[in-house]
Amino acid sequence: MKYDFVSIIDRQGKDAMAVDVVGKFSGFELPQEGFDFIPMWVADMNFATVPTVQKKILERTEHPTFGYFITRDEYYEAIINWQEKRNNVARLTRECIGYENGVLGGVVSALNAFATPGDSILVHSPTYVGFTGSITNAGYKIVLSSLKKDEEGIWRMDYEDMDRKIKKNRIHVAVFCNPHNPTGRVWEREELRKALEVYRKNDCIVICDEIWSDIILNENQHIPMQSLDEDARNRVIALYAPSKTFNLAGLIGSYHIIYNPYLRDRVRACSSKSHYNSMNVLSMYALIGAYSKDGMEWVDELRKVLSQNINYAYDFINKYFEGVELSKPQGTYMLFLDCRKWCEKHHISLEEILKKGHRVGVGWQDGRPFHGEYAIRMNLALPFTKVQEALKRLAEYVFCSK
Repeated sequence: MKYDFVSIIDRQGKDAMAVDVVGKFSGFELPQEGFDFIPMWVADMNFATVPTVQKKILERTEHPTFGYFITRDEYYEAIINWQEKRNNVARLTRECIGYENGVLGGVVSALNAFATPGDSILVHSPTYVGFTGSITNAGYKIVLSSLKKDEEGIWRMDYEDMDRKIKKNRIHVAVFCNPHNPTGRVWEREELRKALEVYRKNDCIVICDEIWSDIILNENQHIPMQSLDEDARNRVIALYAPSKTFNLAGLIGSYHIIYNPYLRDRVRACSSKSHYNSMNVLSMYALIGAYSKDGMEWVDELRKVLSQNINYAYDFINKYFEGVELSKPQGTYMLFLDCRKWCEKHHISLEEILKKGHRVGVGWQDGRPFHGEYAIRMNLALPFTKVQEALKRLAEYVFCSK
């Protein structure tokens, strides 16, 4: 491979939440002696970003002024080119692109534009914990429509349940996740079409988080929700960011794509009111460096690395962790384990399983805040040798039959 996805990067002392919380916060106690900590919880990556990101930032820092600035044409051109080449997006213009400090901030701005605190918002379950916190903190009520596993263990939407709950709670705004976090589903065209039909019949605006759209595994394909038809272009507010793809969350910087002028004006009016939703000049250059030819090559290699990690972990868990169930992710780099059968068979609580993993340095995440009663969330965006080591420890010290 052209890029390095093998080296172990020491992130301690470099402001990395993934590792610097260890020993400082409850639930992240120091591992037992003899075990290093393997970060497998918060959704960032343990890989160096594509070199063009640093190159663009460093080039800009050579100039000694950092005053008020305007957004460069290259910023919009990079996004349009990226969406066209990676997601087959057509007819995207710079007028449809708007800055957001973060996807969750964009979600709240869009909610404020089309709902009133106290209103109910439809969200699928399991649910990204960031949605739960942001939506409820902004004063809205969450109504959950549960995803269901089919006979092949694939997570599916329940369209009748969606329709019933939208009508019962008089819902007119829904938050959608494409690809879905935490299950890793990459929605198929027909699934998106059926979901949009439910939203259309009930006159629902759709706020669609597509931050994971670049992290697609194996032979799966991402389909932007807005690309379905003209109604989707006029109904869906889409939110993107290079942060998940290129490990840039610490730089801050997302963007929305909104085709309908009325939706766009309302969202921008809400997002501008705080005067805090403004771009950082270095984040602008980071996106330009990321959404480049080199960035495309880097993501293609990243997908292969993550696919290998996911495939290996999925097979390993099914072979050695009897009673632990999981659906194979089609996108993202997260696993969502269901430990119910294992817990019931061994009379051990999920809390104790989590602690057993932490004691041997496996820094996985409690899945209950994601609405998984016996769930554990695992981040596999780290070198393959670390994935192997983590699973080996779990097999020997946590899910052993002793």
